[in-house]
Amino acid sequence: MANKGKKLQEASKLVDRNAVYSAKEAIELAKKTSTVNFDATVEVAFRLGIDTRKNDQQIRGAVVLPNGTGKTQRVLVFAKGEKLKEAEAAGADYAGDVEYINKIQQGWFDFDVIVATPDMMGEVGKIGRVLGPKGLMPNPKTGTVTFDVTKAIEEIKAGKVEYRADKAGIIHAPIGKVSFEDDKLVENFLAVFEVVQKAKPAAAKGIYMKSVNVTTTMGPAVKIDTQSVK
Repeated sequence: MANKGKKLQEASKLVDRNAVYSAKEAIELAKKTSTVNFDATVEVAFRLGIDTRKNDQQIRGAVVLPNGTGKTQRVLVFAKGEKLKEAEAAGADYAGDVEYINKIQQGWFDFDVIVATPDMMGEVGKIGRVLGPKGLMPNPKTGTVTFDVTKAIEEIKAGKVEYRADKAGIIHAPIGKVSFEDDKLVENFLAVFEVVQKAKPAAAKGIYMKSVNVTTTMGPAVKIDTQSVK
């Protein structure tokens, strides 16, 4: 652990905490200061001037990254009848109804995202207390409660990421891996930046985007100049 601490300290010296960087510069620096020996995730964090205690200032949604996330998502679909067959044909890793609800109740979690048709939400709601804390509960705002299961599966497999402002008004979202080319990470960043910018609640007052940082797994944060983002 001490060695990891030294690596992070050395990497942090390369980042000027008082400076703001263009998106490309910040991503290049974040990759350069990655301290782990695996293909780390690159993540962006937005600190927003919103009050999430108020219903009209909560932000939640999803965006398909143009260059994917670098990770293949395992999709579980809750559906029945023809929609079950559609899910299987569209490439769902798992598809079913009550049998998977029972498996989850027994501790099975070998999946990353759940998609559910609206008529299945009554059953899915029974395990809401288990799924909710893990961020796995399907939601219409993120496109995971829908009858168009083919579109939902295709988007998730293509690199769809969900975002949600936490209690402090901060949104975290992955934009790829350190192994990605810089330009591809920039494109992914811009896709997330645009949707978060457009999601500004009408009730939010003052500065909306207080700060935006990019970082890698266990790496130092690098601040992005939001005024330079086009």
